[in-house]
Amino acid sequence: MTSLPHRILQALDRFNATHPWDHNAHYHRWILRQLPRRFGSALDVGSGTGDLARLLAARADAVHGVDSDPTITAQARALTPEPTAASFTVADALMGLPAGPHDVITCVATIHHLPFTEALDTFRRHLAPGGTLVVVGLYRPRTATDHLLGGAAALPNAAIGWLKNRGRSATPPTSMTARIRPADMPFADIAEAARTVLPGARLRRRLFWRYTLTWRRP
Repeated sequence: MTSLPHRILQALDRFNATHPWDHNAHYHRWILRQLPRRFGSALDVGSGTGDLARLLAARADAVHGVDSDPTITAQARALTPEPTAASFTVADALMGLPAGPHDVITCVATIHHLPFTEALDTFRRHLAPGGTLVVVGLYRPRTATDHLLGGAAALPNAAIGWLKNRGRSATPPTSMTARIRPADMPFADIAEAARTVLPGARLRRRLFWRYTLTWRRP
């Protein structure tokens, strides 16, 4: 017989599936607050449908969105009006990045698809002196703190889904059609590796099963 907590979790999963919302887009405004009001070149790694790249384009001279998925890159191009300072390229996130250097590099819900240390080292090399790197990533819950924070997000997650969809059933937004993969690194390992590659990097667990990393290149 299914236990009561398990039935509650199943019901919550069904509710969330009926009222979906984009957890990654939730952090876009936070990302903008970490950046200068104006900058030259920006690079968005794992640009998906281009939502963040279009926001960056309001501040940048040029934004380069890079994604390995040609289908979602085509969607990004179709959703981006002319004239906009954002362009989108199908490329490998490690080998195919525009050379730069870039004043801003962003990477949202993508770095767990990549070799973590190698990705950070690649971003560091493409970042201009004084430039800013902002990563929003996923981590594998392991500690009591991780599980408590995940539990604390459950009700706000459902409430936001209800409000964003105005209480109606909805299909996932286009931005949620990108390929997904569960995270395999716990937060402690992420933080240790990041501070080795990027001395002075700031990392923090966040609600909705995310962490943030910010680093400014000396």
